[in-house]
Amino acid sequence: MLKYLGKRLARSFVTLLIILTIVFVLMRQMPIEGYFPNFDKMTNEQIQNGLHLMGMDQPMPVQVLNFFKGIFLEGDLGTSRIYRNNVPVTEILAPKIPVSIKLGSLALLVALAAGIPMGTLMAKYKGKLFDHIGTAFIVFIQAVPAAVYYLFIQLYGTELFGISLIFDEENWVSWVLPVFSMSLGNIAYYAMWLRRYMVDESTKDYVQLAKIKGVSSSRIMFSHIFRNAFVPMAQYIPTSFLNTVVGSIYIESLYSIPGMGGLLVDVVKKQDNNMVQGIVLVFACVGVVGLIFGDLLMVLLDPRISFGSKGGNR
Repeated sequence: MLKYLGKRLARSFVTLLIILTIVFVLMRQMPIEGYFPNFDKMTNEQIQNGLHLMGMDQPMPVQVLNFFKGIFLEGDLGTSRIYRNNVPVTEILAPKIPVSIKLGSLALLVALAAGIPMGTLMAKYKGKLFDHIGTAFIVFIQAVPAAVYYLFIQLYGTELFGISLIFDEENWVSWVLPVFSMSLGNIAYYAMWLRRYMVDESTKDYVQLAKIKGVSSSRIMFSHIFRNAFVPMAQYIPTSFLNTVVGSIYIESLYSIPGMGGLLVDVVKKQDNNMVQGIVLVFACVGVVGLIFGDLLMVLLDPRISFGSKGGNR
């Protein structure tokens, strides 16, 4: 496993380099107004001098190399020019990253706690009322744009439960609606795939043999079918990391949550290119770590999976 983990980390590092390079080059193609807070009042000479001080008058390969040196040797993600003038990006992100991590982690836990039992019961009662209700819920979540039910949850949730529209980190009640909203997509995702795999497993020979031996249906469902069905479903957990990241961008802005998602919306509007670059780096790291976690989780759940075999790599 250590050999495989080393290979995955190396591939992930290369992936991050590619992502960062693409983002860096694309951001350098943006209008230079995003690097000057008072661009309209600056003379051409001042603009050129500012570009020189930031190293933006150098060839693109040199700029990329300097960018990587700053990240890996100094931990420097650049300096905000618009959002908070001349403040390091790391200093701005430091208090916001824990908020986003806490929010995303709670949403994932809620999704696992609700989605897995839901998918299991849908498979157990296939074709019955609970299965139909669960299927309708999944179809609704998959078909309706997330922004629509996010708004409905905010509108009616705040009225019914008397919750403030403004997020308060110290008040646990204000966490309820954002966490619930972010978890809905993954609840449907987990339930859909777990139901599918459990239904597939229920038709296999070992299930029929267990029934012939007189093993109770509940034991077969939870001790055998669920266990075997959960292993392939684990590969979708990394995708749920990405779904949570995407959801946080809108949810944090909607509830004025002081995290990275809402911050990304603000800096994009203000065209603070260095800030956008830094936040994309953090989100990319979360996505890559999620993919590695998914691979490791699969081998921990099923020791029969060997990362040394050809089928062990993704």
